[in-house]
Amino acid sequence: MRTIGLIGGMSWQSSRLYYDRINAMVAERRGGASSAQVIINSLNFAPIAKMQAEGQWREAGAAMADAAQALERAGAQVVAIGANTMHKVAEQVKASVGIPLLHIGDVLVKELRSDARSRPLVLGTRYTMEDRFLTGHLEDRGIGAVTPVKADRDALHAIIYDELIKGIVTDKSRDVVRGMIERSGAQEADSVIFACTEIGMLFPPTEVGLPGYDTLELHAQALVDFSLG
Repeated sequence: MRTIGLIGGMSWQSSRLYYDRINAMVAERRGGASSAQVIINSLNFAPIAKMQAEGQWREAGAAMADAAQALERAGAQVVAIGANTMHKVAEQVKASVGIPLLHIGDVLVKELRSDARSRPLVLGTRYTMEDRFLTGHLEDRGIGAVTPVKADRDALHAIIYDELIKGIVTDKSRDVVRGMIERSGAQEADSVIFACTEIGMLFPPTEVGLPGYDTLELHAQALVDFSLG
């Protein structure tokens, strides 16, 4: 079993879900008392979130690179960023270590292609929906992503940062996000991507009326595949 290195804390709510899913998958595959060999470098999200808001992505990338290097020194054999938004600095992190970085976008592309999806609705933070680091990653590989209108993007960003990263889950927010997905029919979306690792706290993507893809679940599965492969 190879050792997984996870850069977490963005938020700790999603890191908790990563740890749970990675260990559950290893237990299912190996049986008995098996659990994952995983090292988590859980960052304080407050300064990272401040850097995001102020557009200090190079500085945020340096913090992520430091975290990845610490994981490598600790014995990790693969590194993963446990957040969609921070994949904006994935190349900076990848260049800082000698072990592979398992990119959440690559995992997502593989799954979408397998199911012949070509026009997914991407739901995430404002950075993920409006910057091109994830949607461009998909488009460069022939998958034409769409995003909600600005009012919906702003509403979802607020739900993530004001509620989900604090562990707050409300029926009102569930209804707001379901409404975004329902309206995506006007954009001819053929699927929906939960491109924020906390969105699955609201409801599973399988409950939304479109084929759904939870990036946290797919990322965790790919990490386990690497570890056990």
